[in-house]
Amino acid sequence: MTDQIKKIEDIEREIIEEFEFFDDWADKYSHIIEMGEALPPLPESDKTEQNLVPGCQSRVWLVAEIQDGKIFFHADSDASITKGLIALLTRVLSGQPQNSVVTANLDFINQIGLGKHLSPTRANGFTGMIRKMKMLAARE
Repeated sequence: MTDQIKKIEDIEREIIEEFEFFDDWADKYSHIIEMGEALPPLPESDKTEQNLVPGCQSRVWLVAEIQDGKIFFHADSDASITKGLIALLTRVLSGQPQNSVVTANLDFINQIGLGKHLSPTRANGFTGMIRKMKMLAARE
């Protein structure tokens, strides 16, 4: 599968399987933080007010580019868990056809239990990230 991008559902399934290895949420949060640490840094020139995700308590910058009908996301955050959350979303949605991003259900979020384990403010920010990614995919 070198030249072919994996489908959203396949990536979601991989993530669900990864999270099944962890017994408690402390380990799952550590895994999310590690994903954020692996996220390539966003150039300072992209850390603008325009690229901030609204609704996040932490600062999250999100940039999108279109190549051959596919959308690629680049992101960063000033908070560890938040950076991990945006890394998780970019892993699933980046490189996908724009329409697939717009219509993605992102069922993996509830299947790994993430929806139940985010604080209300972090859940609002996470929802804001998803909303902005879908908006960028619809607009570009």
